[in-house]
Amino acid sequence: MPVTRVLPTQEAANLLKEVRDLAQRELAPIAAEHEAAHRFPREVFRTLGRAGLLGMPYSKELGGGGWPMEVYVQVLEELGSAWASVAVGTSVHTLSCFGLANFGTPQQQERWLPAMLGGELLGAYCLSEPHAGSDPAAMSTRADRDGDSYVLTGTKAWVTHGGQADFYKVLARTSQDRGGISCFLVPADAEGLIPDRPERKMGLMGSTTSLVNLDGVRIDTDRRLGGEGDGLKIAFAGLDSGRLGIAACAVGVSQAALEVATAFAQENRVNGHPISEEQGIAFKLAEMAAAVETARAMVHAAARRKDLGMPINREASIAKLVATDNAMRVTTDAVQVLGDAGYTRDYPVERYMREVKVMQIFEGTNQIQRIVIARTLGKDSGEITFR
Repeated sequence: MPVTRVLPTQEAANLLKEVRDLAQRELAPIAAEHEAAHRFPREVFRTLGRAGLLGMPYSKELGGGGWPMEVYVQVLEELGSAWASVAVGTSVHTLSCFGLANFGTPQQQERWLPAMLGGELLGAYCLSEPHAGSDPAAMSTRADRDGDSYVLTGTKAWVTHGGQADFYKVLARTSQDRGGISCFLVPADAEGLIPDRPERKMGLMGSTTSLVNLDGVRIDTDRRLGGEGDGLKIAFAGLDSGRLGIAACAVGVSQAALEVATAFAQENRVNGHPISEEQGIAFKLAEMAAAVETARAMVHAAARRKDLGMPINREASIAKLVATDNAMRVTTDAVQVLGDAGYTRDYPVERYMREVKVMQIFEGTNQIQRIVIARTLGKDSGEITFR
């Protein structure tokens, strides 16, 4: 089922076609096997890095692709339609590079960023803690200054790529003030950094998630990004783009579920005609298509706004809320359209349904998104921008 794309340049259209071909040729055929075996696709990320897809929204001067957010989110859609774990991993890696790309010194950027954006080093993002998931200001992980070093002690939770990453972007407390949190770039081989066993999740089996224990991890002060106390500013500055990335992943999975359900309904017959001609099924498919396109429109609108240099705090939360809630509904409906076949692993829709559930939870639960949106109401500046 072709998806109509509106892209800013022919170069962007060519890129998206290449990504679609790569995703369908190299990712989709192996996704189910890797997911069933809980196998982390490290080599896939190297392939994406060589293709220039792990540093897309960052400037060429920093070693990135210099692509607008409008193009980047559509790449995530294509990856998500082929393999959700890889799309989510791409979004998380991109977010893990944000602090260095936007708050690092030129020396720090020159030292680490090229390998990060080129995919040689895969990243993880350590913000949440077991008892401070939705309130990062309440975190207890400490970074104690000791001469020219910091010593990190604590535990981070729900770390995507935990145990597989080459570097960890870690938020830790440097003072007892509620906002006294700083940001650090910690190498995976640092002594005392100990990933726990992978979480036993219901979906995204190919994406390793774990606790990460920091048992007296000593790092040089030059691995702090920004100043002391800048951690939450760095984290919150990147979260809008991170939420937009997850929203795009959800749209991709939704599109895949819609395509499977449509093909099944057109190929399976009852009383001599395809079940897609039955009004109950036809209306269900129409509602699914409307939900996918609504989510896609919200994601693209927020991305274009960011490309114009405008704030997207509310728009990113709306896109994340709409895209992931719609994805949950679309994938559930896809299972229903397939009936008993949808409940088996002979078709991917049951996997899609399990995969998108967590997208309503990470990068801020959808309850948190509602709080963010509600707080912005009545505060419009009334600006009018010409594109």
